Amino acid sequence: MTSSALTEAVYYILLSLAQPLHGYGIMQNVEQLSGGRVKLAAGTLYGAINTLLMKGWITALPGEKDSRKKEYQITEAGREALCAELVRLTELIENGIQILGNVVNLKQKP
Repeated sequence: MTSSALTEAVYYILLSLAQPLHGYGIMQNVEQLSGGRVKLAAGTLYGAINTLLMKGWITALPGEKDSRKKEYQITEAGREALCAELVRLTELIENGIQILGNVVNLKQKP
């Protein structure tokens, strides 16, 4: 597990991999989840995938012999890291609301 914050890209990649997905599917899902705000370039995505594989936070699923598409899925360690990040983000939001009051429409997009 990590004690440091996840990048937004890594957070969305891990969230996307609650279901098995290939790289292009991850890119599409991240864009959809973020309302189009986060668009992953292939280099960014595959660099993050390699890091997540090394950390043991995701796993590559065995694929069909003829398929070039490799599917990935979050591991239990990755789920724990994702949950820890959600707790951290929730604390940030709760502290902000406590200090500023509910002055911000949380659904508002910049």
